[in-house]
Amino acid sequence: MNNTSKYLASSLAFIMFLFCILSCNNDSNRNFSEVTKVALRDVGHKILLNNQDSTSLVKPVLELDNQKYQLAFQESVSIHPDSLVNIIKSSFQKADLPRYYLTEVKQCEDGEVAYSYEMKENVDKDIVPCGGRQLHKACYIVSVRFTKSLNSQNSSLKYLFYFLVAVIVVLGIVFYKSKSNNLEKSNNDNYASIGSFQFYPEQNKLVKQAIEISLSKKECELLEIFVANPNQIIKREELEKRVWEDNGVIVGRSLDTYISKLRKKLKEDDSIKLVNVHGVGYKLEVS
Repeated sequence: MNNTSKYLASSLAFIMFLFCILSCNNDSNRNFSEVTKVALRDVGHKILLNNQDSTSLVKPVLELDNQKYQLAFQESVSIHPDSLVNIIKSSFQKADLPRYYLTEVKQCEDGEVAYSYEMKENVDKDIVPCGGRQLHKACYIVSVRFTKSLNSQNSSLKYLFYFLVAVIVVLGIVFYKSKSNNLEKSNNDNYASIGSFQFYPEQNKLVKQAIEISLSKKECELLEIFVANPNQIIKREELEKRVWEDNGVIVGRSLDTYISKLRKKLKEDDSIKLVNVHGVGYKLEVS
């Protein structure tokens, strides 16, 4: 696997990992909502038992906005603040819910808050007023709002996800541009000089004063041998063996034909001559 493939694979794996974190967090939110509703129903059940009521119902717990939940009863109840604080605390601890929340007891008839308190991280800062005053029997709605919102954590994770994806994209662009520039530079640097020509064997071309001259594969293979051995006689048999016979091809006058083609392409430079050494082979003369 090359570096590009490794980069793409690792980037995709990382993005999938972040996506899984977000998905798992969304699942966690749904579970949190269900667990909170069960815990509040348990709170409602215990309040009814404190009222010596084992027959009336706790209404379905409603999930409101901003991590707020609402508990209501079928019949009127009396609520003792000390008992309410302990019941909610016990039920929430049993359900492993957050310890930071604001509780309000509202009167159904006018929506006025009859009792409220807030639980904070520091016990000394908990606000639990008027613990001993019992609320007389009436219709009440108990609401609980968690003061450390999971939504803010979700938003932070989403922003982190988008930020990291953006970083990966930018790094990918930089990586590809750098690799492309390095490849182009490598291709441009990998040439041999023949007189006023630049010979690029990997790209099958000659360049003279920014004019490109395309070479066939055989022409390129022949010229590469001559360039590696300037001003030296290369035997005909060696050229035929290296360019044709090693590939399992039987040749007749193919060598002479390709030598002739090369001569035409090199004729623009008088300092280069591809000469025939009679009865022996060919030589690239470079003055």
